[in-house]
Amino acid sequence: MRIARVGVVGAGAMGTGIAALAASAGFPVVLLDVPDHPDRNARARGAVDRALKARPSAFLDPACAARVFCGNTEDHLDQLAGCDWIVEAIIERPAPKQELFARIEPLVGAEAIVTSNTSGIPIHTLAAGRGEHFRQHFLGTHFFNPVRHLHLLELIPTSDTLPDVVTRVRDFAERMLGKGVVLARDVPGFIANRLGLHGLFRAIRLMEDFGLTIDEVDALTGPLLGRPKSATFRTADISGLDVLADVSAGLSATTGEDFSLPAWVHDLVQKGHLGAKTGAGFYRKEGSRILTLDWRTGEYRPQVAPEFPDLAFVLKEPLANRLKAITRVGGTHAEFLRSLLLSTAEYTLVRTPSLAYDIASVDRALEWGFAWEMGPFSMFDALGADWLRAAFAERGQGEPGLLATAREGFYRRLSSGPRQLSFVGDYAPIEPIPHALDLELVQLRLGSLAGNREATLLDIGDGVALLTLHGKMNTLGSGALDLIEKSLELVDRSGFTGLVLGSPNPATFSAGANLAELLAEVDAGHWDALDAAVRRFQRVVASLRTVPFPVVVAPNGLTLGGGAEFMLHASRVQAGAELYIGLVEVGVGLLPGGGGTKELLFRFTADLEAYEEADPFEAVRRAFKLISMGTVSASALDARRLGFLRGADRISMNRDRLLADAKARVLELAPDYTPALPRTVRALGSESLGNLSYAIWAMREANAITDHEVTIGRKVAWVLSGGDGPPRPVTEQDILDLEREAFLSLLGTPQTRERIAHMLRQGKPLRN
Repeated sequence: MRIARVGVVGAGAMGTGIAALAASAGFPVVLLDVPDHPDRNARARGAVDRALKARPSAFLDPACAARVFCGNTEDHLDQLAGCDWIVEAIIERPAPKQELFARIEPLVGAEAIVTSNTSGIPIHTLAAGRGEHFRQHFLGTHFFNPVRHLHLLELIPTSDTLPDVVTRVRDFAERMLGKGVVLARDVPGFIANRLGLHGLFRAIRLMEDFGLTIDEVDALTGPLLGRPKSATFRTADISGLDVLADVSAGLSATTGEDFSLPAWVHDLVQKGHLGAKTGAGFYRKEGSRILTLDWRTGEYRPQVAPEFPDLAFVLKEPLANRLKAITRVGGTHAEFLRSLLLSTAEYTLVRTPSLAYDIASVDRALEWGFAWEMGPFSMFDALGADWLRAAFAERGQGEPGLLATAREGFYRRLSSGPRQLSFVGDYAPIEPIPHALDLELVQLRLGSLAGNREATLLDIGDGVALLTLHGKMNTLGSGALDLIEKSLELVDRSGFTGLVLGSPNPATFSAGANLAELLAEVDAGHWDALDAAVRRFQRVVASLRTVPFPVVVAPNGLTLGGGAEFMLHASRVQAGAELYIGLVEVGVGLLPGGGGTKELLFRFTADLEAYEEADPFEAVRRAFKLISMGTVSASALDARRLGFLRGADRISMNRDRLLADAKARVLELAPDYTPALPRTVRALGSESLGNLSYAIWAMREANAITDHEVTIGRKVAWVLSGGDGPPRPVTEQDILDLEREAFLSLLGTPQTRERIAHMLRQGKPLRN
């Protein structure tokens, strides 16, 4: 039976996040909470309002909130009768959940599914007392907060749950909600929380043992270990120290293990210092300053950026190399990391068979739920089984059973498919992520067609080639351009059906042109070379429209500057739902020079052609606003509203399916594909230039922009107007020539060079 309507009971952060994601995916949602006074629906309605105002929003598009019906559990519980999937997300205690299920049971349809969103309560205990039919259609669904952004969903069936029910929920969650699903055993904490929180609690205890500061531990347990910048204590502040204390008590009680927190953490909770939501926790913000708790005294002190000279040499190494280096480096900080890694390893190796069905599920759970770059078992392989054995022996610890059977590591990459160490000691196939392209396996079986440090071209089967970007932030330097150009020639010459342009990095498609290369040429005074480079960039971007086969660009995450220009010129776009696209060149003192300015002008003008009375200046105004403001979309749905995506472009909710969906799009387009025709547009000349010049003047008068931004704005206006003079038809090349001239002239200004240098040093724009 199809899931077509979703019910959510509990309008806290988690329940509202689930409701917002389902509504963003296109489904009507019933969101209920306890009645308030005098507006009985105020709790649910207020939750939706807060979700809309949050940055980032829980909704992919604010318009999607119209799909959510806000009600209360006394007046509107019968609304759940029409729902195919009902998610309970109320207070994290068994008794209230069980009481709610008793009230819901008579309303549930014959094929409807009920799930409990709990972070650690055993699921079978929540179904106690319910009838057989209810128990057969009941399981746990553990989303992670924020629901929209964290990929993991743990499914926890009980011994009563029907296999078909698990399949239906899993398919819906993966395909429609975009989740990475992991099946977990019905034990306290499941997989991700049990292991991830153990590591968090151990980091706190080891900090005390080693006499480190909170600033030091967060610097050591963040990106250095392939984990988010929020690391240990900032993550706890975001989650809430009250939540941390509840989870600590709950896991200690249900597992019989020591998940206790130090007394000084409980003191913070007693004082109401609960983290980000109260303004103070492990960190406190005072104006523009960040203060850090001194855990020894309970006082807040100015934040200090720690330095680790013994570890400095590893910071720019890939994660696997960093982990290897940590096993050899001396000093207190390295010893702290080794102790933390070994504590994590011992607990994970011992507990995994009771928590998960295989080790790949453990790695996926921590990577998708806690945003680790590598899951535990991948990290263990990087550290080396021999080092783990020796380190355990040196500390007088026994060798955990899984380590004893890991003769050649925990994973094997074979051309027949990847394999993992099983709980009985052999190497078993890894269940593939549904509808995902395994690029490592493709490369292992077929090798690459071409490649360099910035990009690789692969044959992904059925006559489709895939060009992946993989340099730093996937910037478009000379190496990436070389391979894109070569790939277009090779695909045409070799008779491939078409090409996908994408990235294996779900967070970044491309951050744009390589600014370091650009600035080096400017500093050297190589203006002829710069002119040739911009011409080449424009030509390569434009060629995506003119080659005789479909080119589908598959962006997800950051898609900025030159990356956006490639996307705008694709035959079609297959976008990930979390698409943050923008022509942001003004931030470094430039305008889009690779065809982006031209493409928005032509695209928005074409949008108005069907309306005889439309003002043609509206197309220019719309393009000018996007470029001059450096607007970046908040999602793929927002990108469609802004005009970066066309009606024929499509969106993949699940990032794991993005490249496979793009390949399918190539195959769909290929049979009758013809390249785009050359286009002309009526440039408005002095009329448009006058309107935009007045707008720029007004912004400067209001101190909204700087003098240099006036210069940049005038250049953008000049290009979009087709220069000065009367209205006249112009070609794409005419606008590209104006675009290139304006780009190079801005590059010659000291203010733009300052902006580029500042961006390279600081990673943020300079307003000069």
